[in-house]
Amino acid sequence: MLQLRPVLKNSIRVLPYVQPMSTIPTPQVDLSVDQDGIATLTLQRPPVNSLNLDLVLEINKSLDEIAKNKYKGMILTSASPGVFSAGIDLAEAYRPERAKVEHYWTTMQDVWIKLFSSDCITTAAINGHSPAGGCLLAMSCEYRAMVDGFRIGLNETAIGMVPATWFIDSMLNTISRREAEQALTSAKLYKAEEAYKVGLVDDLVADKEEAVEKCRQFIKKFDKIPSFARVLTKQKVREGPLKRLIDNRKLDLDTTTNHLLEERTQQEIETYLKRLSSKAK
Repeated sequence: MLQLRPVLKNSIRVLPYVQPMSTIPTPQVDLSVDQDGIATLTLQRPPVNSLNLDLVLEINKSLDEIAKNKYKGMILTSASPGVFSAGIDLAEAYRPERAKVEHYWTTMQDVWIKLFSSDCITTAAINGHSPAGGCLLAMSCEYRAMVDGFRIGLNETAIGMVPATWFIDSMLNTISRREAEQALTSAKLYKAEEAYKVGLVDDLVADKEEAVEKCRQFIKKFDKIPSFARVLTKQKVREGPLKRLIDNRKLDLDTTTNHLLEERTQQEIETYLKRLSSKAK
């Protein structure tokens, strides 16, 4: 038996249409669209929206839905209080089969290409901590409003992982090259106010509701701009990073997979997971 989800005021459900009962896995994303043609894509994989393969696949499908329906704008946010996304699920990155790594990484590539190049006006309402892959998703959007009191950044080097070129390109597209170099090499997680000062986020807000409203305001400011002109200009600005990945997807896949499966990388992930486990006790 399936139970219908409640419909938000002035909006309609797009994906998923129904909420399964406990015998069926709960969808890990929710996609709704309001009367203004603004879609809200909500990550809902408790407790911290770790980006496992299932979640990444659902994000990928949702981005296809947004593109197909030509929504005016998109707000990416989280249903988890205090966490936007904790990034790649390291439990799945520990001693994995090569085929699964390759499936995961090609899907991540798809998600980034679709989000970074979307014709839709993309925004992120960052309502909690956003390290690593969470930061990547946010940076791929055109605008970011972040709730104060949390942290954001690409911290892959802290566990012996090297950020992919398109992760780096996303940061270079957002903040200065010198700032990005220091942040990437030192695994810096910016406090929200620091992120605002360097331009990693565009606005600081008090809560999720204000973050969502700021995103809506950003989207609506393009109402008087011809859509084709905005889209073509965005494509020109972002052409370099996109072309670099699209032309080198296989090389990126092989490089990342080989690096992840290296014993020294696996040992660092094991150490990190043990540290997390001891903190949880």
